[in-house]
Amino acid sequence: MSLNTASAPTESSPPAARPTDRWRELVSALLVERTDSVWVQFFRYGIVGGIAFVVDFGTLWAFTHFVGLHYLLSALVGFVAGLTTNYLLSINFVFSQRKLTSRSREFGLFALVGVIGVGINELVMWLFTDGLGTHYLISKVIATVIVYLWNFTARKKLMF
Repeated sequence: MSLNTASAPTESSPPAARPTDRWRELVSALLVERTDSVWVQFFRYGIVGGIAFVVDFGTLWAFTHFVGLHYLLSALVGFVAGLTTNYLLSINFVFSQRKLTSRSREFGLFALVGVIGVGINELVMWLFTDGLGTHYLISKVIATVIVYLWNFTARKKLMF
């Protein structure tokens, strides 16, 4: 006597998708397939931003700690490394179409958006920390969200 009360699919009804198949489809849509979906691109851009941050931060630390560069010079090297990582991953993983044909102009505009983002970051941190008395790390979290939205929106509208 079987305790399984689920009926087997008949020839007229397709078998229900297994949960693992649904997960595979979701992962494929979010991480593999080329897409013009702004929401998927926004999700992917978050992943790219995290990877670029690790490259930036890791370069800062390594060049200061191991190479012996001044931390501000290491920060500049880290920024360039993170920016380059962000650009390469964005054109290959996030955005499926490009508006500019010149790669050097595209990278220049990409970098300009990033530099403006640095300015926004500094301004927001100053306003919240010095202006409102917010702890600088909380200010950084607020600034990060604002700059993330700026970078994604500006790059999506201007380049992709």
